[in-house]
Amino acid sequence: MKQILLVLLLTGISLNAQQSFKRVLKLMGSRFEITVVAQNKTQADYHIDQAVAEISRIEKLISSWDPASETSEVNRQAGIQPIKVSAELFELISRCIELSKLTDGAFDISYASMDRLWKFDGSMKELPSAQEIKASVARVGYQKILVDEVSQTIFLRENGMKIGFGAIGKGYAADMAKDLLLREGVVAGIINAAGDMSSWGTQPGGKPWQVAITNPMDKTKSFGLLPMGEGAVVTSGDYEKFVRFNGKRYSHIMDPRTGYPATGIISATVFAPKAELADALSTALFVMGIETGLDRINQLEGIECIIVDDSGKLFTSQRIDLKKLE
Repeated sequence: MKQILLVLLLTGISLNAQQSFKRVLKLMGSRFEITVVAQNKTQADYHIDQAVAEISRIEKLISSWDPASETSEVNRQAGIQPIKVSAELFELISRCIELSKLTDGAFDISYASMDRLWKFDGSMKELPSAQEIKASVARVGYQKILVDEVSQTIFLRENGMKIGFGAIGKGYAADMAKDLLLREGVVAGIINAAGDMSSWGTQPGGKPWQVAITNPMDKTKSFGLLPMGEGAVVTSGDYEKFVRFNGKRYSHIMDPRTGYPATGIISATVFAPKAELADALSTALFVMGIETGLDRINQLEGIECIIVDDSGKLFTSQRIDLKKLE
């Protein structure tokens, strides 16, 4: 579950009469909030409709639930033959493979091949066996996704392999909607895709958009506010979807390398230039763990993170100063 509180501090109408307009709706099976700064409601509605159309287009491209999507065809032909795909999907999959390399496989779109052994709805009464878990990851591995730049094809090497964009798709959709609105001349706004947020410009009056860093131990409280600026913020959390066995807490975020749920972290917030990147890294941090995750983020220019462990303790990347939280 991704959850983050967006705080819009609207201080009034600017000299050029621009205002902030927001629409809340369900897209990609999740809650989206689309905010744009415009001269009037008619103009704002037109641009929000454009963003909605773009997000819907992305969903049709990457959905593994839609049998007509390119992604579904790639999955159907796993172990059979390569599939020629659009340049957009080819580039997205290629970037996902690079992110898998960056995170040592902690992020991996072939996780979709895993059997659903783990249930986080209260129905699980015992841990799956080691044999069951080992079998569930037999077809997982980004190294088995073969890309051919010349023919622009994707081939899943083994029968039963699947790819899915659940850990990056909403971030990508937010980025694409933002890019479209920028081309259309929208001076400022936020695409909030179920907590995957991509922003640009400033609020009417010139103040920056701000994001509240939610306290996962008490969701009615926050640690403070940070300016968003031109970029993206994504939080991955397991506040509600987890199980406990033998005193150990297991997250719903799975380690695609082992088949076991991630442990030790309950919230990871990533600030990055793109929501796609922040989305992938926020999930990967759960899997990599605090020490390895912070070390990796500290090596990446322009990317920051805030992590909360399962005891409520905060950890941050080197360039974030929590003392400056408002």
